[in-house]
Order: sequence, then C-alpha cells, then structure tokens
Amino acid sequence: MRLLNGFINAITRLNDWIGRAVALLIFVMFAVLLLGVFYRYAIDAPRVWTTELTQFVFGFYAVMSGGYVMAHRGHVNVDLLYSALAPRVRAVLDVLTSSLFFLFVITLLYYGGTIAWESVDSMETSYSAWNPPVWPFKIAIPVAALLLLLQGIAKLVEDIAIAVGAIEPPAVASDRDSNPGETA
Repeated sequence: MRLLNGFINAITRLNDWIGRAVALLIFVMFAVLLLGVFYRYAIDAPRVWTTELTQFVFGFYAVMSGGYVMAHRGHVNVDLLYSALAPRVRAVLDVLTSSLFFLFVITLLYYGGTIAWESVDSMETSYSAWNPPVWPFKIAIPVAALLLLLQGIAKLVEDIAIAVGAIEPPAVASDRDSNPGETA
C-alpha cells in the first residue's frame, strides 16, 4: 500500500508543480497583450507578433494544465446522480468508465506525438508575417498527454484501492486541493 501511495503522490506532485508553474504564464500573456495594445493605440505601430505569441502561450497553457486539473478533480462532471452515490460506489463507477478516458488520452498521445514529430522534423513555422517556429509548442501536446495519462493511472490506482476498501476516500474535494499529492 505504501508503494501505491508513493506512486499516486509522486504523479500528483509532478502535475501540481507543473500546473503551478504553467499558471504563471497568465502573466506573460497579460504583459504581451498589454504591449500589443500599447503599440497599436499609444504609438500607432501595431505588432503582428503580440497576438500570435499570446495564442501560442495560451495553447501551451491550456494543454499543459490538464494533469493539474485532473489531480485537483477540476474537470467538468455531470454529477446529478454521481454525487449522491457512496464514495466506494463512485470509485467503482470511475474504474468502469476509465476505459473511455484512457482511449481518449492514448489516442491524443499517439496522434499528438505524430504531429509533434512531423513538426520537429520539418522545423515547422507559422508561415505568418512574423513566422516563428511552431514545433516547440506542438511538442507540448504529447508531453501534456503523457502527464494526463500518468495522472489518470494514479487516479485509477486510487479508485481501485478505494473500491476494494484498501484506502479511505478523501473526505472532501477541498481537503485534497489544500494538500495535493496526499491520499488517505
């Protein structure tokens, strides 16, 4: 059991650290957008790169946050009935439905990896007036999918342990958020 808790905690801490680091990119996006507004309206010299860079940074921000959001149970749920179930029943249901999650994430990992590989191989650029390299941002897709897959495995292991009664479920979601990586 100690090994399982160690695995779950390690993956959750990794995704928590990456999520907190990636969250700081919101300030980069804010600064670049403000700079773009300044160039456009204050000195009447718009820059094409400000919008494109913000889009790239936002894309990176969005894909890299998936593991963090999953670790903190932040993904959208339709839980009209789900929330009324006992924690062990929810864990069994999560185990049964996890195949859909893994199908999606493994597909994202495979095709995202293929797209990233082709982008790196051709040193792809955006073909805009600014023409920055795109391949560094496309590499984020399979990396993010791998982090999400690892967090999904950690959640599956935790759900199985809860379903069989090996560990107690977290008391409240907010308890888990205050101590990421810790399980009961």
